[in-house]
Amino acid sequence: MASPHTIAHGWLAVEAGRIHGVGEGDPPSDMTADVVLDLDGRVVLPAWVDCHTHACWAGSRLAEWDRQLAGATYSEILADGGGILSTVRAVREAPQEMLAANLLGRVGRLQTYGTGTIEVKSGYGLTTESELRMLRAIHEVSQAADAQIAGTFLGAHAIDTAQPDFIDTVIEETLPAVVEEFPRITCDAYLEEGAWSLADTRRLFQRAKDLGCPLRLHTDQFTSMGGVPMAIELGARSVDHLEAVSAEDITAIGKSDTIGVLLPASGFHLDDRYAPGRSLIDAGAAVAVATNCNPGSAPTASMPLTLALACRRCGLLPMEAITAATWNAACVLGVDQEVGSIEVGKRADIQVVDERDPTAIPWEFGAVPPPILLLKGQPVQFLAESDDGDSQD
Repeated sequence: MASPHTIAHGWLAVEAGRIHGVGEGDPPSDMTADVVLDLDGRVVLPAWVDCHTHACWAGSRLAEWDRQLAGATYSEILADGGGILSTVRAVREAPQEMLAANLLGRVGRLQTYGTGTIEVKSGYGLTTESELRMLRAIHEVSQAADAQIAGTFLGAHAIDTAQPDFIDTVIEETLPAVVEEFPRITCDAYLEEGAWSLADTRRLFQRAKDLGCPLRLHTDQFTSMGGVPMAIELGARSVDHLEAVSAEDITAIGKSDTIGVLLPASGFHLDDRYAPGRSLIDAGAAVAVATNCNPGSAPTASMPLTLALACRRCGLLPMEAITAATWNAACVLGVDQEVGSIEVGKRADIQVVDERDPTAIPWEFGAVPPPILLLKGQPVQFLAESDDGDSQD
């Protein structure tokens, strides 16, 4: 992770949306191009891969931030019907068109900071109809956005106590309905006190495996409840959060093929608790970094800021953080043959950073966006989200 292959002085050719050539030194003398850019030694990187977001939502949680600043914990707000459940109520009332417009605007913000591939979870619906509506909105945006969008089913995000037999409904009704419309969609769950239990998460994951779904797990954010060994046993692609992970489970992740996803923006916004990224890497674990962009615990679209936090609070070295936000993140999503590195044949999702040394990216927090972002070889027209959630140029 700390030593990805770099080219100090080189060339890169793009054709038909793909990386056509890359090499050391000057470009071949017989190479012709319609457009030639001399970047004067600036850093060229793969576009970021943000492998964990909740960027599809409606409503606002700004009032809860006042409570947090006054000392209320995330768990206390959730227990009072706020948190995830507050957003659930807003999403259930929102038509698909509004959800899609809100998400498209947020995708624009994520792109502004150099992100080219974005995972987006459902989980703010918690009924079969509203979870499907969220996933349809995510799919709609995937067809319209420049960025590559990967949808994830997170019907096991919180417990809706107002629904009788809620857990059984998610496992036996919602999950099969989602898979029928979106075959082989990744299935995620939030294992935590006050949310899904270990036993119920295992039931869900066994059913999801039977239906051909890859698995991911929110686990060990506030408490360690056995989620890591279960996820590894079931072949989950990733275990995400890990702020409360045990030393024993760090060792287990290091010996497994399951990737640890660090979400340091949540610690920055909530409680200054961070996953032990240094210990994970030293134990042999593959580690990814993501924004966790969401309205409650990580209101950010900035991958560079997230990398800065990963270095300062999770113990990653600068090049480890860059690897975590590109190649390793692409492996989490199963898109590593398409994005995450600069290789001939891959999508030309490329950012140019106004630095001469890539380690300056996480060193400078609050940095300016990259001056150039190519997605599928085309310059991106950045979008911004308006106050009413509609996207605008």
